[in-house]
Amino acid sequence: MNIERSAGILLHPTSLPSKFGIGDLGPNAYQFIDFLNRAGQTLWQTFPLGPTGYGDSPYQCFSAFAGNHLLISPEILIKEQLLKEDDIGKIPDYNPHKIDYGSVINFKYRLLQKAFENFKDLKSHFEKDYESFCEKNSYWLNDYSLFMAAKNYHRGIAWPQWEPSIAFRQNTKEWESKLKDGIEFQKFLQFIFDKQWTNIRNYAHEKGIKIIGDLPIFVAYDSADLWANKDLFTVRKDGTLEFVAGVPPDYFSATGQLWGNPLYKWKVMEKDDFQWWKNRVKKLLEMVDFIRIDHFRGFDAYWEIPGDAETAMNGRWVKAPGEKLFNSLKKDLGEVPIIAEDLGVITDSVEALRDKFGFPGIKILQFAFGEKGEKKFLPHNHIKNCVVHTGSHDNETTRGFFESEKEKKSGIYEWAQKYLNYYGDDITFELIKTAYASVANIVVIPMQDILNLGNEARMNFPSKLGGNWTWRFTWDQIAENIEHTYKEMTIMYERPPLKKHSNEEVKVEEE
Repeated sequence: MNIERSAGILLHPTSLPSKFGIGDLGPNAYQFIDFLNRAGQTLWQTFPLGPTGYGDSPYQCFSAFAGNHLLISPEILIKEQLLKEDDIGKIPDYNPHKIDYGSVINFKYRLLQKAFENFKDLKSHFEKDYESFCEKNSYWLNDYSLFMAAKNYHRGIAWPQWEPSIAFRQNTKEWESKLKDGIEFQKFLQFIFDKQWTNIRNYAHEKGIKIIGDLPIFVAYDSADLWANKDLFTVRKDGTLEFVAGVPPDYFSATGQLWGNPLYKWKVMEKDDFQWWKNRVKKLLEMVDFIRIDHFRGFDAYWEIPGDAETAMNGRWVKAPGEKLFNSLKKDLGEVPIIAEDLGVITDSVEALRDKFGFPGIKILQFAFGEKGEKKFLPHNHIKNCVVHTGSHDNETTRGFFESEKEKKSGIYEWAQKYLNYYGDDITFELIKTAYASVANIVVIPMQDILNLGNEARMNFPSKLGGNWTWRFTWDQIAENIEHTYKEMTIMYERPPLKKHSNEEVKVEEE
């Protein structure tokens, strides 16, 4: 994939300012796009946009196809007369820098149910667009809506604990009739999300900004994807997990990481030429311009762990048909604009798979410094076809990282100072400037680093249960000179490249 030199910011929509306790697709999203534009940015990177489940992680969603209804903007619902000002009621006193998911879910769910009741009264105004959306997306929407309606009916418990008739889809017609209104509610939510997100994407395009979306390689066990397609995943007939995903022990963890996601039955998927994957990628490309694949190495080989294991230690590497899959995607969808998250222990065969299809990999500058740093991440070792970040959502913020290393006296902070030839008091900005100067075609900086925030703004602690994915910013945190500074940097480091003058000869008529 060949992307011209460009720069962007990583910010999930939930982190946008909003008076409703969580960022959404309303006025602040448009304001953020305007900010990107004024700052010379041409890329906006997000996390997965699906409906989040346990732990509120965008990497553990109820669907690989659906959108997160918590991102629906009440302000736009009012504008479209699906809500009235009086319907909002008293807004809880939310922390502007931290999401309280429990409170937000209850508050927004009430608003969305009220909007649905109003929608039924105004359906004639939306009917044509609504029916068109439902028909176009029926291949995933029908299963998802039934799954979520059934989950709500069962007070949120996981599908294996439902009655067998619905858990194992023995009599879906009966449940479709029983849960008719709940199913319609879920379709309504997806219709509204799609409408609001499409408008956001179109506005971004008008401003010259493209969106990098995120595709987690695995799906959640408690998801519509697995529930409706059990034959494609490593689950037994009774619904228990035969094998799950994770990574083996390494220097980060003596017992490895037990993620618990079901694995794919790749041989079954090959029988219809990976149609489920084609549907998934095609749907995501309707929403974003580039796809970042999380845990790309799993397409070369994946760590298979017994479903009843307590740790990830007793697993094995199993070869995956990544080359067959990407060839099939290319055959049906053309050149798919994929970015490969190739972090961790990467083998030669993973790199060969990435390079065969020309997918850019990822460089994290925080990983580069110190005696044990990964030298391939140092800027002088970058290649053009890669994406460089200061850090990722699983890292400390850059300011927090260097403050921690200084406190630990690890020598990494001093090592970085020498490499950067910088001894001032804002090493975060110096690292960002170094990323911009890199030969890498793409640079994307987390918003926390743009604002030079410490670890109070960290997005995710991989080993911590609960309290993740909660950070939000406010407009008063953006200094007046930030837009000008980054605009100047995009010009200085040619992101995008400066337009070249034509070399055509100028014809001069003789007198």
